[in-house]
Amino acid sequence: MSVLLILILASLGVALLFLAGFIWAVRSGQFEDTSTPSLRVLADDPPPAGVASNTRPPNAKSS
Repeated sequence: MSVLLILILASLGVALLFLAGFIWAVRSGQFEDTSTPSLRVLADDPPPAGVASNTRPPNAKSS
């Protein structure tokens, strides 16, 4: 029976840690913008500086 008491107290302690972590995340603004990160993947990145987007490398063969 003492093992059950230890396991129950340990699970309550872990649950309280997760609850504290969730409250900290909400207060620090982790869940403020949930739609932009998923849309950022779909946006095109600007080309690197000095690189033309529609030119072939000099050694590329045409097919």
